[in-house]
Amino acid sequence: MNRMLWVVLIVLGLAAPYVLYPVFVMKLLCFALFACAFNLLLGYTGLLSFGHAAFFGGAAYVAGHAIKVWGFPPELGILLGAAVGGLLGLVFGSLAIRRQGIYFAMITLALAQIVYFVALKAPFTGGEDGLQGIPRGQLLGFIDLDQPLNMYYFVLAIFLGAFWLINRIVDSPFGQVLKSIRENEPRALSLGYDVSRFKLVAFVMSAALSGLAGATKALVFQFASLTDVHWATSGEVILMTLLGGLGTILGPMVGAFTVVSLHSKLSAIGSWVTVIIGITFIVCVLLFRRGFVGELQHLLRSQFGSGAEPGKPRSGEKPAAATQTGAKG
Repeated sequence: MNRMLWVVLIVLGLAAPYVLYPVFVMKLLCFALFACAFNLLLGYTGLLSFGHAAFFGGAAYVAGHAIKVWGFPPELGILLGAAVGGLLGLVFGSLAIRRQGIYFAMITLALAQIVYFVALKAPFTGGEDGLQGIPRGQLLGFIDLDQPLNMYYFVLAIFLGAFWLINRIVDSPFGQVLKSIRENEPRALSLGYDVSRFKLVAFVMSAALSGLAGATKALVFQFASLTDVHWATSGEVILMTLLGGLGTILGPMVGAFTVVSLHSKLSAIGSWVTVIIGITFIVCVLLFRRGFVGELQHLLRSQFGSGAEPGKPRSGEKPAAATQTGAKG
């Protein structure tokens, strides 16, 4: 991603709380990070998980409990939530990557429902009432996160740092191998890559970043609920990624902003908001099959020549890792 785009993101992020309600923007950032983390798995590795709410919500509960009961400072609580998300990802991934396609997706869904049941029955989660009253505390011992602007810029720093990390992963040689697995797994395997190991590492990374998003959301709203671990949350993050553009850097962010904004602006009509989001998704599938950002990128490439972005494969061209035919071929 070029420097100018980074400058635009940072400027918009710094100015947003003076234009919009800070808590709303923080919610946008948390779900944007969640969608970007999911896109790392589906968009760049080609693995469809129906259980990402387990990492998002599980990390929210653990971080909230650590901060509220164990007295962890907020930064350590969030890091613990991300670590738990990654640990759950290691367990889920070790079991799920043994299968492919719909079987992989169903295994992740089944495992996520186990986490939902634990969240419902475990004494420390609060059951149906959720884990409430999570204190924001003081960042580094002296920055009061109960001040809205302090909390906002803390969340913005987390988002930008995680977004930079995802961008680096995608553009790295490791990311190129992930793309080759997505495009042609047998070819990547024939080139000598340990496909199962790459899938597992991608799954753990995606889970840890999802946990980071969930833990941050718990601190922002000062509670964790069953909604965070419900299967519907897994469905929403899939919707966000598809709406914005699968396999694009900015697409999941745009999709998350769209879905969260619709939920917020149309909350007065109750459950009908689900119908409107469904209609939006159908229209997107019919008119923007690559998602909002995906279609925009395709249009720009068709208008300004066949060249792809630097470091990106051209349309119809295999990633570098999948086209090498040297000694490993």
